Amino acid sequence: MAGQRRSLVTTAGPHLPLRPLWLCRGCGAPWPCGPARLTLLREYAHDRIALLIHLGGLLHDAAGHLHTLNPHDGPDPIQLFDRFLGWALPSDRPTTRPGAPPRPATS
Repeated sequence: MAGQRRSLVTTAGPHLPLRPLWLCRGCGAPWPCGPARLTLLREYAHDRIALLIHLGGLLHDAAGHLHTLNPHDGPDPIQLFDRFLGWALPSDRPTTRPGAPPRPATS
């Protein structure tokens, strides 16, 4: 994990999650922000399954934290899925989320 923390640091500051808010410490955007996503893709370039498992665990943590912070109007599960996992799914695989539009094919 320490290796991941070092590589998520850029000139703008560390792009790590500020828990329990799940905002980026470096840029204030919802985490994972763009720079964090790019770094994660680089770090897991040869093991997409490990990336998805890692992000799934973080999604679980974030859902619990965000629900605790706002139990009456908690996080939208679809938005959380897209935020933590949807962006990391290979673009050549169809999504399994019901009602989601099909992903465009890449050539």
